[in-house]
Amino acid sequence: MSGSTITPWVVGNWKMNPMQANAQQWVEDFTQLLKEQVIDSQSCRIGVAPTTLALLNIKDQLKNSSVDVMTVAQDVSRMAGTGAYTGDISAELLKDSGIDYVLIGHSERREIFGDHPQILNAKIKNALSAGLTVIYCVGESLEQREAGQAEAVVLQQICDIAAVVETEQWKNIVIAYEPIWAIGTGKTASPADAQNMHAKIREGLIQITSEGKNTAILYGGSVKPENAVELAACPDINGALVGGASLDAKSFYQIAHAFAQSK
Repeated sequence: MSGSTITPWVVGNWKMNPMQANAQQWVEDFTQLLKEQVIDSQSCRIGVAPTTLALLNIKDQLKNSSVDVMTVAQDVSRMAGTGAYTGDISAELLKDSGIDYVLIGHSERREIFGDHPQILNAKIKNALSAGLTVIYCVGESLEQREAGQAEAVVLQQICDIAAVVETEQWKNIVIAYEPIWAIGTGKTASPADAQNMHAKIREGLIQITSEGKNTAILYGGSVKPENAVELAACPDINGALVGGASLDAKSFYQIAHAFAQSK
């Protein structure tokens, strides 16, 4: 079932980049590009996920943008509220600071930092309970794909969170499909392969929730201006979670423009 009527999302995941001065310059450059040629928020929802250190500075700078640009946290604590949890930031603290969106389940969090399903479920439950919108990342490794397990792995990752997402909360879930073998490698799943997986994800979502047909499913994995138009043309690819290319304001603008034009 096509999700082509869904407003696309294009979100830049800056990961552990850049230095503060470069982040400030990025905002100046990007807001200037938006001023010169507006991307209507009805055509594409745009967001950036800076480091925790930069979240509030970037949010404050983006207030001057001619277009609403979401500020997205890269992660959230599995612990709720406040307390003696050194180094963590809870969903409630994010919400209190005006941050309404968060990435959860990125493969780097899963693989490097050990975020297994139980931890991810705690994060998602807390985030949704605090009123955040969750961009939940799923994806398979190269070994899993070559073994023919890609669809099963990705659908299981979606099923993993079903136990903690209440019926009315699914409207606050966005899915980001990122094949691990395509993240930061320069390799990209072909548009046909990406569309096929996105269609399978949508089928799975529809079996879990009535919101499945309306859920935005983003593609991530070496998205760049050169492949954005072709990816945006796929009916079940409702946007992009952009890594390295999002650190360049012009490249990120071009990707957002490509998806805005596809609507």
